[in-house]
Amino acid sequence: MGRGSAPVHAAEPSQFRTVGPNALSSAAYAADLGEVMALGRLDSAVRTPEQTHNALFWQSAGGPALLWNDVASDLVEGSSIGMAESARLLGMLNLAGAVAAINCWNDKYHYDFWRPWNAIHDTDPTWTALLTAPYPDHPSGHLCLDSSELPVLQMFFGDNVRFGVTSSRFGGETRFFDHFSEPLAEITEARIWAGLHFRTADVQAKILGQNVAHYMAEHYFQPVGNH
Repeated sequence: MGRGSAPVHAAEPSQFRTVGPNALSSAAYAADLGEVMALGRLDSAVRTPEQTHNALFWQSAGGPALLWNDVASDLVEGSSIGMAESARLLGMLNLAGAVAAINCWNDKYHYDFWRPWNAIHDTDPTWTALLTAPYPDHPSGHLCLDSSELPVLQMFFGDNVRFGVTSSRFGGETRFFDHFSEPLAEITEARIWAGLHFRTADVQAKILGQNVAHYMAEHYFQPVGNH
């Protein structure tokens, strides 16, 4: 926001609405259903041990807000970013996450789309997901926040930076990445490996989060006063 300009506000909690789930009669829905039936089952014969491990890792990493604030703090400590820029970073990170969460849950109850286990029980009552959650599928809440907050970190540190992510599971395991795009890609798959989401819920969540981050960067946290 430049000097003399009026603040720009998000219009409503549905401003970043996703396209929505696939029609139940569509080939795209059938493909999503078949994928999560095979990979997301508790006793899946096709999900690898590493995929199971990573699905559980991301579920217990503390949630995106805590997760990426911890990463931001670690990166700030190892950088030359000053106090003012650190405050700006954390402000942007948490505003993006909050707006993404509001829009995401608005979408969840607008579409009220069933979770994979609700759908699959119609044809296979024995099917059980690796993980479950007590609210609608579409879009993925985890990925709405991940995809709004990771672009903020990239704005400040670029996408070629090494960072660690610690999960409360597996004895507090820490895994390391060299690009912010790496965890985002893995979490997309992990929600399917967990049986939590159809792929479309993950893909559209990423679009919602990225749109929030881009809107925020364009309209908020810009220089003011005599610059």
